[in-house]
Amino acid sequence: MKSGKFLLQRLRLRQGPQLPFWGTNYAMHSIMWLLLLLTVLFFAGMLLLSHLNLSYSQQAMYELRRQQIKDVFFASLTRIDARQIELERHISTLAIIGETFYRLSRDGEDEPSSREALRAQLETTLGEHLRDFEGVSGAGIWFQPGILAERGQAYSPYLVQTDNALIARPAGGATRAQGFRAERWFDLTLGKGWIPDPQQPGQLYWSPVYFDLATQRAMLTLARPMYSEEGKLIGVVTTDWTSDQIVDLVSHVAVTDNSFAFLNDSNNRNLSSLSNNTDPRLEQKIIDAILAEELSAGGEDSPASISRSETQGQRLQTRAIEVEGRIYELYYASTPAGMVYGAGVPRDEIDQVLLPMRDANYRILLGTGSVLLILSLYLLYRIIQLMRELQTSYTDSLTGLPNRSRLLKDAGDRDGACLIILNLDRFKEINSLFGNDCGDHVLLALARRIKRYIRSQADTVGARLQLYRLASDEFAVLGPAITETRARDFAAGLTEFLRREQVFWQQQSLSLDASAGIAFQSAGGKDQVPDQLLSQATIAVQQAREQMRHYLFYDQMQKVEQGYEQNLYWAQRLKHALEHDQLLPHFQPIYDNRQQRIVKYECLVRMQDDEHGVIAAGQFIGVASKLRLNRQITRLMIEKSFAAFAREPYEFAINLSYADIVDQDILALILKHLKSSDVGPRVIFEILESDGIENYEEVFRFIEQIKPYGCQIAIDDFGTGYSNFSHLLKLNIDIIKIDGSLIRYLAQDHTALLVTKGIVQFARSLGIKTVAEFVHSEAVQEKVKSLGIDYSQGEYFSMPGPNLMRQPVELKPVRSKS
Repeated sequence: MKSGKFLLQRLRLRQGPQLPFWGTNYAMHSIMWLLLLLTVLFFAGMLLLSHLNLSYSQQAMYELRRQQIKDVFFASLTRIDARQIELERHISTLAIIGETFYRLSRDGEDEPSSREALRAQLETTLGEHLRDFEGVSGAGIWFQPGILAERGQAYSPYLVQTDNALIARPAGGATRAQGFRAERWFDLTLGKGWIPDPQQPGQLYWSPVYFDLATQRAMLTLARPMYSEEGKLIGVVTTDWTSDQIVDLVSHVAVTDNSFAFLNDSNNRNLSSLSNNTDPRLEQKIIDAILAEELSAGGEDSPASISRSETQGQRLQTRAIEVEGRIYELYYASTPAGMVYGAGVPRDEIDQVLLPMRDANYRILLGTGSVLLILSLYLLYRIIQLMRELQTSYTDSLTGLPNRSRLLKDAGDRDGACLIILNLDRFKEINSLFGNDCGDHVLLALARRIKRYIRSQADTVGARLQLYRLASDEFAVLGPAITETRARDFAAGLTEFLRREQVFWQQQSLSLDASAGIAFQSAGGKDQVPDQLLSQATIAVQQAREQMRHYLFYDQMQKVEQGYEQNLYWAQRLKHALEHDQLLPHFQPIYDNRQQRIVKYECLVRMQDDEHGVIAAGQFIGVASKLRLNRQITRLMIEKSFAAFAREPYEFAINLSYADIVDQDILALILKHLKSSDVGPRVIFEILESDGIENYEEVFRFIEQIKPYGCQIAIDDFGTGYSNFSHLLKLNIDIIKIDGSLIRYLAQDHTALLVTKGIVQFARSLGIKTVAEFVHSEAVQEKVKSLGIDYSQGEYFSMPGPNLMRQPVELKPVRSKS
């Protein structure tokens, strides 16, 4: 049971990298913050663009709404202007009538009867004119004294229309001597100090609204002077209108629900109640606020001061007033009568039309913003994940140290480097004894301590070093190119430091030794790939372990890499041979010393090369084993060997390794051929004694399955390994092939002769046949025969060949080698 303290410690170790690669976290955090900032800026930019778009749209809609208000206002203003211009035309017609009667009166100036007739006709014409024009309250033609009257006397016909009847009224209290200047309308329209201006004969004058006591109505008077052809003032014509004629034009103007229209005269007096307003108190406050603006005061911004030649757009003016916290926009302009017509619209009602657009825009903004925000956050999340995966691909998951990929990248970025690979001794034993958790704990502890040692040696080494973890028990230290002396001192100190360190696991003290391999990449040698530097350091550490040294430098003179290149060369050749069916069986005869003839053949694999001819198995079989192609070669040899001896009377031997024997596919292939033919009694399976049999039970099962078919079992290379004779007895073998290292020296090595003699006696006692390998001379063959060995095989008889020997062998020494 693990203690609570240890569990807490393991939890902390499992929570994440304890030794992060310098700069990686900082760079990752910087990029994350940059991406987050870009996301925020993107979202803020989108909000800004949306706001600008909304502002632009609102401004456009606001201007459109204002234009609509102006259009309604101009429509009303046009009606008012048309009405007042119509009145001006009426009085102009009346002035023409008066001037006409003036000319007629001059023709009959000395005849009283003629004047009387003109006066009567003038009154009749004036009455007809009043009847033809709707809305006229009264009209008068006011002549200077002496015109249509006696000299010194004034004749001023003035008619008032009431109830569809015309009645003549006297000139409002004016004496005949005073004439029309004593009338009330004169001061209101022309003014007391008025001076005739013959240069502007058609000029019109409007009076402000006044109350007429006679008609009990609010009145407006329009006056126009009359001039003779000589430019002499002959009188004034007037037309009286009730103010209702004009006020009615603005009584039904509506722009929005709470909009209103107003009409002020030239004296800044309100002539109308506010249209469409149902609150008298609020109405009065609005009227007071409008009057307080003095729109008709005649100042620089006053509409009354604007020339009549200006267009409606030029006449239009705007102003804002506030009443009870509500802002109204006023649109107003002058009229031909000197009045001020205006309309007021609450600003919030102008904005009201923008609310649906704002709501729609905000909904679109919210929806689009939410989608973009989610996408941005997802993109940020994926990028962070990608960065973490990228960091993981460069980081060891256990220790948090940079890994082999990072080492190769960093080495490739350097111009000159020193690489030290540190391999822990006996680490596999610790994993086996105490488990993987203990191994992880040891690695973490050592990683921390090695990193601390590297930091402590930075000044001594004179360079900044970086620690990496490569494999389960391998670490690497990479730094710039340093001298060999400093590298040696550092490696010696590091391995000595690790030997002194103790790691505790559940109150158990653990210690480890380490071996180091050192390789250099010279400055300016960037053409040297990082893999090569790593390979050289790996070779150095392997040699250090083999030689039981604490550290070794990579020595290019040993040409270890050339061996690797040679292996690569043969690996390519072997794969090419397999693909093009260039691996073929060759057959070496086995001579029966008693019958004195060839009775068996051993099937040996050879490579047929177009350039080099036949290549022996020794050149490529080791590479085949490393590439795990040996079983494929075995299957090929089984197929071709069975095919070659299917119709031959000879026994034939096929070599099998322990790996071949335990391979179920190979066993199935052998059984298939044994079942499909009757060659079983002629088949010999040679098992290599030097192959290192791990489980004899597997070999027993193999033999038990093939023995029923009459197959024989031979032990090859007997005498080279540590044979277990009890196992040999259980295997029920038929043949022992004595290793060539003993047979080769039978003629001159007495010890080899004694060992071989012992093997022959042992085999004979068990009823096992013996074969002497590597019989290369007549002297050796004589010794073989003297020892009673059953069969001989070797160069003395024949080297392996692609074909079987049909003739008896002539026993002659063979000196040459093919």
